[in-house]
Amino acid sequence: MITYINNNIKFNFTHKRLCTKWIKEVVNQLSISNLGIGNINIVFCSDDYILSINNQFLKHNYYTDIITFDYSHNNLLSGDLIISIDTVKENSLLYETTFREELNRVIIHGILHLMGYKDCTKQEKEVMRKKEDLALSLLKNMKI
Repeated sequence: MITYINNNIKFNFTHKRLCTKWIKEVVNQLSISNLGIGNINIVFCSDDYILSINNQFLKHNYYTDIITFDYSHNNLLSGDLIISIDTVKENSLLYETTFREELNRVIIHGILHLMGYKDCTKQEKEVMRKKEDLALSLLKNMKI
């Protein structure tokens, strides 16, 4: 089950059904093994909230667009995707894209982490970006 939650922010996330359908399609098409969807919480929050999470759990003192907590087990994807709407808005301006496109990229970035993709090295970042692009192309072809 995929759940969408607001924490410490007023934000109206539309197209939840389409996003859930898209995530399931990405998992089906891009997973190496047969993965299923467990409990995934997509939490939309403010910069202040994500900074507190980053400090508390990762000992990082900086803002970020997403933190992914992976609780996956036995080929069942589960976890929390903590997404700063403030940073996604800023990044959409920085990268000259729409807010919605940047938000979709961040959401699928977190899902890809749950699927086992990493982005620590240059090579891993390249693979991650290609998978994000592929996932975003799948979304463009989907209908509700």
